[in-house]
Amino acid sequence: MASVSRLSRELHPLAWWGWAVGLATAASTTTNPLVLLLIVATASVVVLARRTDQPWARVFRLYLLFGVVIVVVRVFFRLLVGGAYGTTVLVELPEIPLPDWVLGIRLLGPVTQEALLGGLYDGMRLATIIICVGAANALVNPKRLLACLPAALYEVCTALVVAVTVVPQLADSVRRVRAAQRLRPSPQGRGRRHQRLRRVLVPVLEDALDRSLALAAGMDVRGYGRSGGLGRRQRLLTGALMLGGLLGIATGVYGVLDTTAPRWLAAPMLVVGVALAVAGLLSAGRRVGRTRYRRDPWRWPEWVVVASGIATAGLLTRVARDQPLLALPSPLEVPTLSVLALLGALLPLVALVAPAPPLVRTATPAPPSTSTREKVDA
Repeated sequence: MASVSRLSRELHPLAWWGWAVGLATAASTTTNPLVLLLIVATASVVVLARRTDQPWARVFRLYLLFGVVIVVVRVFFRLLVGGAYGTTVLVELPEIPLPDWVLGIRLLGPVTQEALLGGLYDGMRLATIIICVGAANALVNPKRLLACLPAALYEVCTALVVAVTVVPQLADSVRRVRAAQRLRPSPQGRGRRHQRLRRVLVPVLEDALDRSLALAAGMDVRGYGRSGGLGRRQRLLTGALMLGGLLGIATGVYGVLDTTAPRWLAAPMLVVGVALAVAGLLSAGRRVGRTRYRRDPWRWPEWVVVASGIATAGLLTRVARDQPLLALPSPLEVPTLSVLALLGALLPLVALVAPAPPLVRTATPAPPSTSTREKVDA
C-alpha cells in the first residue's frame, strides 16, 4: 500500500536564492562573531527543516566543513605573515628574515591577540557567506532553477548552474562509491591508506566524467544550443537595447557614487538603463526556443521568504551604519549584541513559513494471499 507522509510543494527556486543572498549580504557587513554564528545557526535550522531527500540536499554539511577550513586557513595565514600586528603578545615565535625589497611582510614573529582575533573574525565572515550559498544549493533543485532563468541568458545561466552544483554532484558520487566499497574487502598491509584513497578517488572522478558525458549527449540530442533565426533588423534592435542599457546603468551608478555629478545622471539614468537592459533581454530571448511545463508558482510564501532575506540585509546594514563598533568589534573588546542586531540575525527563521517539500514514499506490494499462491502453484 502506498503511503504519503507529506503532500506539499517545493518553494520557487528564486525565492530561496533571494533569501540566501540577503543572508550573505548581511554577513558581509559585520565581523561580529556572535551575529555571524546566529546567521549560520538560523540558516542551518531552515535547511534542516525545509530540504528534500535529494542528493543535492545532503551537501550542506560539506559547506559547513568548508567554512571551518576557511577559518583555520585564514587564521594560519594571518599568523604566518601578519602575526606581529598589535601590542598584546600571546606567543613569541622566531621571525624569519626576508630581503629588503619585501616591505611590509613578516614571516612568523610574535603572535598577538589582535592578529589572532582579526584573522578569526575575517575568516568567520567569509565562511558565513559560503555557508549561505551552500544553504541555497541545498534547498534548490538545480534543474528547476535553470528553468526559471531568462531565456536570453540560458547559456550563461547553464554554466553557472553547473558550477554551483559541482559540490553536490561530487558528494553524491563519493557517497555512492563509498557504499559500493563497503561491499568489497578493504586492502590490508603496508600502503593500505594509499590504496584506499585510490580506490575512492579514481571511481569518483570516473563517475563525474561519465555523468558529464551523459549530460552533454542528452543536451545534444534535445537540440540544446540551437537558436532560431532572427532578421538583421531584430539583431540590430537587440544590440542597441543592450548597449543603451549598459551605458545607462554605468552612467547611473557613476551618478549615485559621485555626489558632485548632476542629479539627473543618478537615479533617472539608472532606471532608464535597467529598463533598456530588460527590453534587450526580452528581445534576445526570442531567438531561444524553449517550452516550459508546469511553471513554478509564485505565491505568498515566496514573498515572505524573499522579504525575510531582504529585511535581514537591511537591518544589519543599518546596524553597521549606526553602530559601527558593534558591527566591527575591536579584537581587544568582548563582542556585544543589540536588539536590532539580534532581530536581524534571527529574522531568517521566518522562512520556515515556506511549505514543506513533498516526501512521497514508494508503494510497497502487499503479500500474496492464499488463493493467489494456490493459483501460482497450480
